[in-house]
Amino acid sequence: MRDRLSIIVAGAVVGLLAVVLVLQGNPANMGFCIACFVRDISGGLGLHRAGVVQYLRPEIMSLVLGAFVTAMYVREFKSTGGSSPILRFVLGMLMMAGALIFLGCPLRMVLRLAGGDWNALVAMPGYVLGVWLGALFLRRGYTLGRSQDQTPVSGFASPFIAVVLLILLFTAPAFIFFSEEGPGSMAAPITLAAGAGLLVGILAQRTRLCTMGAIRDLILFKDYHLFLGFAAIFVVALIGNLVTGQFVPGFAGQPVAHVDQTWNFLGMTVVGLAAVLAGGCPMRQLILSGEGQSDALITVFGMSGGAAFMHNFGLAGSPAGVSPAGQWIVILSLILLFVIGAGNIRMRSVAGIRQQAKAS
Repeated sequence: MRDRLSIIVAGAVVGLLAVVLVLQGNPANMGFCIACFVRDISGGLGLHRAGVVQYLRPEIMSLVLGAFVTAMYVREFKSTGGSSPILRFVLGMLMMAGALIFLGCPLRMVLRLAGGDWNALVAMPGYVLGVWLGALFLRRGYTLGRSQDQTPVSGFASPFIAVVLLILLFTAPAFIFFSEEGPGSMAAPITLAAGAGLLVGILAQRTRLCTMGAIRDLILFKDYHLFLGFAAIFVVALIGNLVTGQFVPGFAGQPVAHVDQTWNFLGMTVVGLAAVLAGGCPMRQLILSGEGQSDALITVFGMSGGAAFMHNFGLAGSPAGVSPAGQWIVILSLILLFVIGAGNIRMRSVAGIRQQAKAS
């Protein structure tokens, strides 16, 4: 009962903070979007030059630091890595590609739905389908191999990068880019955003909060523990939006969204499948990197590279829709994910699958 209450509280806090961050300046229905914020950081570092999505979002850095400090305190920090790094980088790229077609990660999908964006109703079944397909690979023995113990320096890489990015945010040197218009120019005060990220990082580390894990565990083990956190995010964000007047139902005219429903569905299918194959949704990857897992950090690097690729070549979705080239990226991403899934199947027991699920 205590564990269930903890995951519900964690989800409720995330939902509440997302509403507060929007009220304080973050883009509508984007109070806490991991994919969007990683994309903005990539732009802020100059990896892409889409001028409307460039900003060093402190939520991301403090999320990692919250997980790091908590893992150190409870002695769960462990420097590991070396499990198929190239494939993890590719999976991170594909996860970001799907997210930027839909225009949001799984967390934002829930927040968009809580804000009345019915396009997320179309994306949700796509995400579930992607996780279900990933679960099929897990049942057949999919694995990227075991991670190995590494030197502490490797495990400290993610929190170190987070600190450097925070320093760059506060010092704002000339080589860092900040949007003057568009979603990248909309931001809550730095201290509030950083505090929110720190709190979410602490809670997510302790509860293993993960949108993909919530659906995966329901499918594989009929375990709804993580799903309670998933549901709490939606319920609290919905209530918050209704109370503050931010609930605006409909398909058209939603903030940073489009109505190309086929690609909303398939974009999130890509995200769900990539998340299962990588061992965690975008937020979970950041939390794991804070716990010392360099494999997760490589996946985050892949997400950042994916954001740069999608924007530098004009492949990301936009309020106008998804370009033909972007549509082909979704199809190619699905093909690559099936190749990665099928190419890494090894016979394992049900107990082994459960152990891997708990580890992620």
